[in-house]
Amino acid sequence: MPGPLLRVLVVDDSVLYRKVLSEVLSSMPGVAVVGTATNGKVALAKIGHLKPDLLTLDFDMPEVDGLMVLERVREDHPDVKTVMVSTHTREGAAITVKALELGALTFITKPKTKNPLESRTVLLDQLVPVVKEIRAQKHALQHPVNKDQALSPPFTSNAAPGKITCPAAGGRIQIVAIGISTGGPKALARLIPCLPEALRIPVVIVQHMPPDFTAALAKSLDRKSAVKVIEAENNMPLARGTVFIAPGGRQMKVVTVSGKTMLEVNDDPPENRCNPSADYLFRSISKVYGKHALGIIMTGMGSDGVLGLRLMKRLGAQVIAQDRQSCVVFGMPGEAINAGVVDRVVPLDQIAAEILQRVGV
Repeated sequence: MPGPLLRVLVVDDSVLYRKVLSEVLSSMPGVAVVGTATNGKVALAKIGHLKPDLLTLDFDMPEVDGLMVLERVREDHPDVKTVMVSTHTREGAAITVKALELGALTFITKPKTKNPLESRTVLLDQLVPVVKEIRAQKHALQHPVNKDQALSPPFTSNAAPGKITCPAAGGRIQIVAIGISTGGPKALARLIPCLPEALRIPVVIVQHMPPDFTAALAKSLDRKSAVKVIEAENNMPLARGTVFIAPGGRQMKVVTVSGKTMLEVNDDPPENRCNPSADYLFRSISKVYGKHALGIIMTGMGSDGVLGLRLMKRLGAQVIAQDRQSCVVFGMPGEAINAGVVDRVVPLDQIAAEILQRVGV
């Protein structure tokens, strides 16, 4: 793949994982593993002279652990991207969510398989899209487009947040549906606490994460927020002033049963390689709420959500996208903007105001 060389520092106290991660990363075109570190203290000492673009960072290490390294990197080396290497447990999930809220780009889970070849394949599958995205971002920084070439769709409103004009075809908003992925926990930690306890509608969210991690995310957001934030369960009725996060590894949709609107959580297959999938949720929102829905597409890799948003727009729903500058990854919002299904593009810190003014609290 053409593009800039990505310099990687592998940080892990396990000899095996330093070796495996180094081999997997070195096998990718355009990637150079410039060093390894046995713990956080060694890693911090090496970052200055090795100048990596990316750290793969373990959590549990002697002397200086992964979270402490992440905090130092955020302060002293803000341009260095960090991918956390997580053990897939409930305890590990809570720590991972904290790392993501601190600014880690994403995380990969250590394979549970004892087969070395299978472990390498699992790690490769997780790392390839992340590395591709970071290289693309590095290329964009090295070859910036001018303002005339920048994405500026004609359907994006330039109105100030205090002067929002909702589409004439729209109706009174009865639900907000959010699709989000890479960079999501940090973005949600800024958005959800801005919603008031008196919010008169429910909010449903698909955040791309595996099982256990979404429960940890919901608990973290609930502690920070006036609204109630919970991981959704099957047959859970929708309630005003409540944020429902789709459970990792399962699909979530809105259904109407005997006149009552509730959530269905099931084991339907992934869409866009995502489970949960924003397209899957948005499609159900279009059927149940039509023009009375507000769809929001936020930071994330890929194009999940575009097809569902197209259905929502067709039935009169309103759609907001997070802008490029405030996204960790502009993939999902960018795809939706390019598809022409977005009414307004706004920075992360203006999304709460957009919601409140369109909903009317």
